[in-house]
Amino acid sequence: MRIISKYILREHAGPLVFALSALTSLLLLNYVAKRLGDLVGKGLPWQVIVEFFALSIPFTVAMTLPMAVLVATLHAFSRFAAENEITAFKASGVSMHTLMRPVMIAAGILTLFMVWFNDQLLPAANHRLSLLTTDIARKKPTFALKEQIINPVVPGKLFLRAGRIASLSNEMTDVAIYDLADPAKRRVIYADRGTLEMVEGVDLKLTLRDGSMEELSTMEPTRLQRSFFVSNVVKVRGVGNDLERDQSGDDYKSDRELTICELEHRVQQEAVVRDSAWRNLAKVNARLAKPLKPTPVPVSMGGWYCGMLRRVLPSALGAQAPAPPAGAPAPVVAPATLPAVAIDTSPVFVESIKARLTDATFTIDAYQVEIEKKFAIAVACFVFVLLGAPIALRFPRGGVGLTIGVSLAVFGLYYVGLSAGETLANRNILDPFWAMWAANFLLGGVGLVLTLRLGSEGSTARGSETTEWWSSLRARFTRRRAS
Repeated sequence: MRIISKYILREHAGPLVFALSALTSLLLLNYVAKRLGDLVGKGLPWQVIVEFFALSIPFTVAMTLPMAVLVATLHAFSRFAAENEITAFKASGVSMHTLMRPVMIAAGILTLFMVWFNDQLLPAANHRLSLLTTDIARKKPTFALKEQIINPVVPGKLFLRAGRIASLSNEMTDVAIYDLADPAKRRVIYADRGTLEMVEGVDLKLTLRDGSMEELSTMEPTRLQRSFFVSNVVKVRGVGNDLERDQSGDDYKSDRELTICELEHRVQQEAVVRDSAWRNLAKVNARLAKPLKPTPVPVSMGGWYCGMLRRVLPSALGAQAPAPPAGAPAPVVAPATLPAVAIDTSPVFVESIKARLTDATFTIDAYQVEIEKKFAIAVACFVFVLLGAPIALRFPRGGVGLTIGVSLAVFGLYYVGLSAGETLANRNILDPFWAMWAANFLLGGVGLVLTLRLGSEGSTARGSETTEWWSSLRARFTRRRAS
């Protein structure tokens, strides 16, 4: 049996790697194409471009790995059925559930890996990508000069035109510099030749030779001052703009940059803020506050997960704020954190409390959605195996068409359901748990029913049990019409 298990897993490995690489590349290129405007034309070093690509991979893999699992499962079991290997296994006394067992165990291990991936690696990569994107956004476009046109060196203040610019030596000929920095006078510098160089990658140094400088004062427009020079040095500060990386870091993190335990901690904090706002509203207007009374925050999967981490791997939490134990009351916030609100019955005060209550409620929902999403996407790896294997076995002649068709249908249903559920949960219309897990329960239920019925496949040459069932139903309908 160990040989069969290794064989089945080996047949899944190739399609899994291929599907993961292809899907990740497509989604990654699509993401980078959307951000191309933020990258090009800024003279970024190749190391920064590579880092941007590398940090964009984790959140792409988080979505494509469950897809790749479904593609690999459909392809492998479809090939087993098409090449009559399933028939050979049955003849040897090996059941379909036995064949699925190693794949389901591997899917379970992959699910645990994805939980760790979504909890630890993904938020850290998202945070670093956010910081890098901010650093890139601060960088100005690369300073570059073109021949025969007036180049803005300092927009609105200094312009340069050169008849010829040597790309290797940075030597210029027929140079004209228009200095408009001083509103009281205008200055134009002409030179037969010159060189340009960047000093420390920031300042532009222009060394001009054999030229003249003309100055015209706006106070005396009829008087022109002209001087000649053999050599003149013009230094313009702050022209170049190297990418400056923020080494201090940023304490702010969005919900997608937080680990599960950090999200749980923030849920508890927002719950205290929400309850405090409701109590203040109840003091002012009890009738208005009654229908807005918040429900206690239920113990989520994140609470159980963080409690387990604290007991099993205390060091794994590190500097994260651990969630309270399952069933524990919300932490008490010091009075300094939530200052006492003066009693005021004015409409403005009441509306401000309601806004605070609503904002805290929406924030709690957003954090809970992110927690449930991390678990739901991880469990999708197991759900897709449970769904893909019986579908492939019931359509033995489906081939590549079956793999592509079923994959697209399941992907569309799953991720549209995930996006719609997230929107509904963020608007406080649907509970975050059901919003994120509905697609898993639906597809998992279908997969479980099909898996339990794996022992009743048809064996005729017409194709599959589904074909036989359809033919039987059509014949029965025909007989009823004839009678």
